[in-house]
Amino acid sequence: MRVMAQVAMVMNLDKCIGCHTCSVTCKQTWTNREGVEYVWFNNVETKPGIGYPKRYEDQERWHGGWVLDRHGRLRLRSGGRTRRLLSLFANPDLPTLDDYYEPASYDYDTLITAPAGAHTPVARPKSALTGEDMAITWGPNWEDDLGGAPEHAPADPNLAGLTERVRFEFERTFMFHLPRICEHCLNPACVSACPSGAMYKRAEDGVVLVDQDRCRGWRMCVSGCPYKKVYVNHRTGKAEKCTFCFPRLEAGQPTVCAETCPGRLRYLGLVLYDADAVLAAASTPDPADLLEAQRNVFLDPEDPEVRSAALSVGIPEDWLDAARRSPVYKLICRYRIALPLHPEYRTMPMVWYVPPLSPVLDVVSERGGDSADPDDVFHAIRDLRIPVEYLASLLSAGDSEVVAGVLMKLAAMRGYMRARSLDGSVAEDLLAATGMSEVDMEEMYRLLAVAKYQDRYVIPAAHQETAAALSSQNMGCGLDVDGGPGMGGGDFPLTGVRADGRIGLPLFVRNEGRTS
Repeated sequence: MRVMAQVAMVMNLDKCIGCHTCSVTCKQTWTNREGVEYVWFNNVETKPGIGYPKRYEDQERWHGGWVLDRHGRLRLRSGGRTRRLLSLFANPDLPTLDDYYEPASYDYDTLITAPAGAHTPVARPKSALTGEDMAITWGPNWEDDLGGAPEHAPADPNLAGLTERVRFEFERTFMFHLPRICEHCLNPACVSACPSGAMYKRAEDGVVLVDQDRCRGWRMCVSGCPYKKVYVNHRTGKAEKCTFCFPRLEAGQPTVCAETCPGRLRYLGLVLYDADAVLAAASTPDPADLLEAQRNVFLDPEDPEVRSAALSVGIPEDWLDAARRSPVYKLICRYRIALPLHPEYRTMPMVWYVPPLSPVLDVVSERGGDSADPDDVFHAIRDLRIPVEYLASLLSAGDSEVVAGVLMKLAAMRGYMRARSLDGSVAEDLLAATGMSEVDMEEMYRLLAVAKYQDRYVIPAAHQETAAALSSQNMGCGLDVDGGPGMGGGDFPLTGVRADGRIGLPLFVRNEGRTS
């Protein structure tokens, strides 16, 4: 057993209102400069929909992620090293700008300087890349709130095989919002696809980053990532991606997208995992078993053997305490209501989701049932207009029983707390149906519904002694380049500085022992 720590995120989709605050604040923090006008490290998609870039989930087209060869061994879907080297200069698996969108501004000067006249002046859209007039026909949120869905949503790859059950009569169906960032996977395909070794996974907290000094712009990381969350700066020719706001994490602060979310739907915390078990878990033959295989990789922070092994490899005591209090571990492993996005890609993603229950309650109300009555809710779960199978295609590799079980547990929680609020009674039948104790049920409710700031974000700050132990490894701020989103140029120190003045972890430490 080789214990490692990973910063992870869980998002409660029931709380996302699609306001895009997370996207805007991330954009202003990390990609508000030339060369990345089209880039959104964080975006919020409306599902059903084809997403950003278009149909990024269609791996038959983009060849992202991992597959098993005939011997049961993992290989990149994009092919072996020889195939990738042969396609260095003509990679057929890259999205074009049309798949993202051509960013635009407007000719505001015309509005300001136009002389008085009989007609109101018009600010024409201008390409942010060429400066020429353009027609806006697509964007990162083009399908927001089902906009354009009758035309585009039938092409959603997750609807394959469900066309007979899903009817795009949008006055009768439901939608939900899906915020997306880099998954910071345990088995990242982008890292293995990079010919120059510029992509790497930090040893101390699992954040996947790009060493700009090593990046040669081959773009194999873009095609290798099945979530299409690696982008190319067209000014520098370098790859860039979500950094999980690592300078904030090193200071014990949440990511910008989590900090600014009005819905308070994001949870951040540490999980401990067995690095020696990652390869076997990602190689699980049946895709339906990948979810449980990944859960089994995570280690119980209360286990004395795990704690001893973690301390022996240098994980600090306060990090172990943070792992014990981690809301992410509770939602994934203790309550088992958080699910990974497309586990069938075999990257073992570390951004998980609590599936939305609200559409179920809408169906109950339409039937004249009681949305607070678990019996009515349980019967409605299987009769959604957008079926459970659709959610399963997103979050459990098609295993609808897993998603149905999570929705039923969430419905039982609401019924249990309703009984407690009305007359103080304990619904023992609901506890028995979900296999949860009274304490767990109420703690899960507090975490999902009214969690305080310190309960949603349990992030240990970096350590000076850890930095000293890692000082012999290759270090450097890979984003500190001309035009890059680094922290101030070449004179910026290689270590973060905590609020109390202590030196934190090195900003970038290459993980030479990665398994992928």
